[in-house]
Amino acid sequence: MPDQRPIITLPDGSQKSFDSPVSIYQIAESIGQGLAKAALGGKIQGQLVDTSTLVTDDAEISIITSKDAAGVDILRHSCAHLMAQAVQRLFPSAQVTIGPVIEDGFYYDFAYERAFTPEDLVAIEKQMKAIIKENLAVSRSIMSRDEAVEFFTQKGEGYKAQILQSIPADDDLSFYAQGEFTDLCRGPHVPSTGKLQAFKLTKVAGAYWRGDSKNEMLQRIYGTAWGDKKALKQYLYRLEEAEKRDHRKLGKKFDLFHTQEEAPGMVFWHPKGWQIYQIIEAYIRQVQNENGYQEIKTPQLVDMSLWEKSGHADKFADDMFSVTTDSRNYAIKPMNCPCHVQVFNQGLKSYRDLPIRLAEFGCCHRNEPSGTLQGIMRVRAFVQDDAHIFCTEAQIQNEVIEFIDVLRSVYTDFGFDEIIIKLSTRPEQRVGSDEVWDKAEATLAKAMDAKGLEYDVLPGEGAFYGPKIEFSLKDCLGRVWQCGTIQVDFSMPGRLDAQYVAEDGSRQVPVMLHRAMLGSFERFIGILIENYAGEMPVWLAPVQAVVLNITDVQSEYSEEVANFLKRHGFRVESDLRNEKIGFKIREHTIQRIPYLVVVGDREVANKQLAVRARNGDDLGVMSIEKFSELLSSEVAKKGRIAQ
Repeated sequence: MPDQRPIITLPDGSQKSFDSPVSIYQIAESIGQGLAKAALGGKIQGQLVDTSTLVTDDAEISIITSKDAAGVDILRHSCAHLMAQAVQRLFPSAQVTIGPVIEDGFYYDFAYERAFTPEDLVAIEKQMKAIIKENLAVSRSIMSRDEAVEFFTQKGEGYKAQILQSIPADDDLSFYAQGEFTDLCRGPHVPSTGKLQAFKLTKVAGAYWRGDSKNEMLQRIYGTAWGDKKALKQYLYRLEEAEKRDHRKLGKKFDLFHTQEEAPGMVFWHPKGWQIYQIIEAYIRQVQNENGYQEIKTPQLVDMSLWEKSGHADKFADDMFSVTTDSRNYAIKPMNCPCHVQVFNQGLKSYRDLPIRLAEFGCCHRNEPSGTLQGIMRVRAFVQDDAHIFCTEAQIQNEVIEFIDVLRSVYTDFGFDEIIIKLSTRPEQRVGSDEVWDKAEATLAKAMDAKGLEYDVLPGEGAFYGPKIEFSLKDCLGRVWQCGTIQVDFSMPGRLDAQYVAEDGSRQVPVMLHRAMLGSFERFIGILIENYAGEMPVWLAPVQAVVLNITDVQSEYSEEVANFLKRHGFRVESDLRNEKIGFKIREHTIQRIPYLVVVGDREVANKQLAVRARNGDDLGVMSIEKFSELLSSEVAKKGRIAQ
């Protein structure tokens, strides 16, 4: 038997030697009592483990605390178990099913005979705090699949037994126990329940067993957990602020859009909301025109045979709407790419013609589950700022680099300066050879490296036809929204018979780059509404200024002012109602109108305007020409913070 005297290498390069196998906790204790007390887990050669895990060989070790992202994940895993234990103490007949960690928190699905209420959540939280005070030790054990099935069957946990029966019989499974509660989990978990301090249960929702609408409905309790109470407080503040900024509430308040049951997942745009939409469309159209794109329009109904040939019918059949007429089966377009190939295929192309950049504000329909629909953020009918670049292999990298430059400028115009970039690589189910995927992934990585960009890799998250770069925006609340994308596709052009004549006269298949800057217009407008709390930058505001008269005497001059500004391209309204000026100012301030122009007798006499900003600042008296220059300056600035 080898001499087990491990030498431990710590993150700072220092080493510690031990005379016998040593636990993660003991290693932390040897460094300092403070670290031992804070330890939630550890990493052995980069693998996350419990503090009780023994180290028997020489290894690189790091101690994980609540200051580490991995430590916060451990807290969230453990809080999920804590919540399930509290639920079963209060509601003994409740069955636990699945309870993973999610972004910013965790959830657990329960089968119970009645709906949980807000009062139940309060009671569950109270019971969780009681279990924390008990400071129950958390221990890990191993069971075979069949032992585990028997264990949970005897406890009346039918759902858990079903999960286990789907696991291969020869697998050994890890379980975590605290007091009377035991559950299947890969771990790691905190060493004791006393480590769990900063948490909050947030809501209850329905969820189908295993996510299948054909199965029974369960109840999902969501919660959040953080490394300390300060971080929890900040998160709860962000939640509260997000609730205030909910685009559905603001859409109604500012009369932008609505949805209704007669057209689920589809948007009824009102005049002001449609104004925002048109401004964004015109802006993107200008950007695309300036960068060599040609705009096209393709049909909404296309024979299903095209989608079968492209591969979409096999991959997305459940998400596609279809209609049969004249004994033919048509799909309502779920995406634009196969139609763009049809435009490319009209007339033989030469290598001299490439790259060809075809853009479309394409309306797509996808049969999203009704339970996932959310205002204009998740819809069934949406328009993408979609484009496809047909190019040679040698042109890919330059096209990607140019797209990144344009994309960053566009996001800055909308007021987003922090962009998170990720490279999504080959999924398990895909078309094309490994050689082709190697080439495509390497090309995207080289383009980002050439720009000096930092990015993370998302293994297995690419599209079925090619890898992609994903661009996500961080809003004013720190929320991350994935919007833009560029994908390299070596497969679809060939499947759809696209060709060009190469320099040597041979027929070659072009590479196809799928790209979008905003993604869905509907979702992007929802993001803007929430980011700005409805207080849109001047260039996006559906109404940029309102002219207000104090009495009827100033009506004629007020109309002259409004008409002058309209002729100069500004979106201006006049409010000539017989109401007190204070009332009118308050009303338009609530509507977040960027500028209020007040006209009284003095302004009429001097041919001037009294201007107020929507934040309440009095900008003083100025000429109509000066105010026009102010508006022009603000519009030109777009959403950029600094000029």
